[in-house]
Amino acid sequence: MRKNLETLRVYIIAGEPSGDLLGGRLMAALSEITDRQAQYIGVGGPEMASEGLSSLFPMSDLSVMGIAEVVPKIPKLLSRISEVVKDVINQKPDVVITIDAPDFSFRVAKRLKGKGVPLVHYVAPTVWAWRPGRAAKIAKFLDHLLCVLPFEPLYFKKEGLTATFIGHSVIETSATRADGNKFRKTQNITPETPILCVLPGSRTGEITRHLPIFKETVLKLQSEIPNLEIISVTTGHVAQAVRSELAEWPIKSVVIDASSDKYDAMAAANVALAASGTVTLELAFVGTPSVVAYKVNALTAFIGKYLVTAKYAGLINILLDQEIMPERLIENCKADILAPEILNLLQNTKAQENQKAAFKTALQMLSPTGGQSPSQKAAQTILEVIADTSFR
Repeated sequence: MRKNLETLRVYIIAGEPSGDLLGGRLMAALSEITDRQAQYIGVGGPEMASEGLSSLFPMSDLSVMGIAEVVPKIPKLLSRISEVVKDVINQKPDVVITIDAPDFSFRVAKRLKGKGVPLVHYVAPTVWAWRPGRAAKIAKFLDHLLCVLPFEPLYFKKEGLTATFIGHSVIETSATRADGNKFRKTQNITPETPILCVLPGSRTGEITRHLPIFKETVLKLQSEIPNLEIISVTTGHVAQAVRSELAEWPIKSVVIDASSDKYDAMAAANVALAASGTVTLELAFVGTPSVVAYKVNALTAFIGKYLVTAKYAGLINILLDQEIMPERLIENCKADILAPEILNLLQNTKAQENQKAAFKTALQMLSPTGGQSPSQKAAQTILEVIADTSFR
C-alpha cells in the first residue's frame, strides 16, 4: 500500500508482558492497514519496541497486581501517571490506546478526558467477575472499549460506552499449531513418559507464592508416579527465578523461556498445573488438560471475598459456565488438594477427553466475525474511532 505523507501519531501504553504482546500485534496491524505513515509513542516492552516504539520509561514500572501489592507502589505510579499525561498533551497524538493495567491506564484516561484526543482501552475490565460498578465509571472517561470476550460489550453499552468484541489474541498465536511430539523428541523424552507442565505465573509475586506450593504438590505426585517429569514455561523477567527454583527440585525438569518453544512445550505435557490467567486459555488451545490454582496476598484474598462475583476464574470455565478445568484457589491452593486432582487427570483418560471436548466448544466462541484476526479487528476499530471526531 502506498502511504500518504500525513503521519498517524499513536500514543500506546502497556503495563505488563501480556499487554506488550497485544500492543506489538496491534501496532503491526495498524501499520499494515492505515494509509498513513504510523508513528508510535508511549510505554511498552520489547514486542512494542520491535514495531517502532521508544518507551518513555521501563514498562516494568507499571507491572503490579493485587490490592496489597499496589499500595507500596502508589507514589511511583502517581509520578508516572503525571509523566505520561504531560507527554500526551505535548505530543498531541491522534489517539491514545491503553492496554490492560487498569490501575495505571484508567488514571491516565481520566486526566486526559476532554483534552481533544480519543481514548481507547484494549481489554475490558472484568466487571462480570467483580466490581460491576466499574462499567458506569469508565464510561464517563473512555471513548471506546475493545473487548476480548463475546459477552463483554453488553455490560458497557448499557452504560453508554461504545464497546467492540474483537476476539481473543490467543487466536493469533501458534498455539493451534503446537507440536508436543516434536518437543519430546528434541528433549529426548519418550512418548510414554508422564509430563506435568508447571506454570506458576508471569509476575514475581506469583512465582514467590506459587512455586513452594507447586513443589510440595510435585513431590506428592512423584511418590505415586516415580517417572514423572516436569516442564515449566516462563517469561524473560522471571525466568531465572523459576530456573533456579526448579533446579533444587529432586525431579527431572526442563524450563523453557523461548517463545518459539512455548506452545510445543505445553502440548508435550499430559497435564498442566497452572496459575489462573490467560495461560489457561493457551493450554486449552494446545489441548492440554489442566488444573487451575491461584494464591494471593492475605489482604487481597480477604477483600476479594467481598468483591468477586464470578463463579469461576478460568476463561474456559467462564465461557461454558461450568468447572471444566478444576479450580483450586486461595485457601484451596495447597498440595493436599492439588495433588489428587492432578493425579486423577494423569491417570483418568476419560477425564482428559472430557476437558479436550469442552475446549473445542469454548474456543469456537472467541473468534471475531468477518475473517479478521483480533489485531486486525482492533486496528480497524481504532481507525474508525480516529475518523469520528464527534467527541472532540
